[in-house]
Amino acid sequence: MFNIVLLEPEIPANTGNIGRTCVAAGARLHLIEPMGFQISEKQVKRAGLDYWDKLDVTVYDSYRDFMEKNPAVKIYMATTKARKIYTEAAFEEDCYIMFGKESRGIPEEILVENEENTIRIPMYEDIRSLNLGNSVAVVLYEALRQQGFAHLNTKGDLHRLSWAADQ
Repeated sequence: MFNIVLLEPEIPANTGNIGRTCVAAGARLHLIEPMGFQISEKQVKRAGLDYWDKLDVTVYDSYRDFMEKNPAVKIYMATTKARKIYTEAAFEEDCYIMFGKESRGIPEEILVENEENTIRIPMYEDIRSLNLGNSVAVVLYEALRQQGFAHLNTKGDLHRLSWAADQ
């Protein structure tokens, strides 16, 4: 199981969408306060649809609290400042993948301390960043691909699809 960490997320719909992605991928979600919303807000749950109650989510008071409760874990940090592309990382099962707040990303002092574990998604130079939910999905599904999509349904049912088309 992979762990997605959102450091001080600001937009409730992004967090709801990421929660839904985590449920679909069998990942845990870790939220680090302060957040720009209350986790109980309708916008979070609306974006997460009816999956929110299935989400394995933990909330931390601060980055320090997160680090104290998760000592010695392997953390990859997604940032536009990284030199290494996310596909160059060898994601281990149970690793943590951290994303920063929508407006500023992960603070530079944290990135400097963890430079060897920073990763980026390639994009045109003039683009500041991707949407947070999209970034999480891109990196998480690469980690899952590297693990052979273990425990995920990888086969569709064309019989059901052709039956539905006949109706």
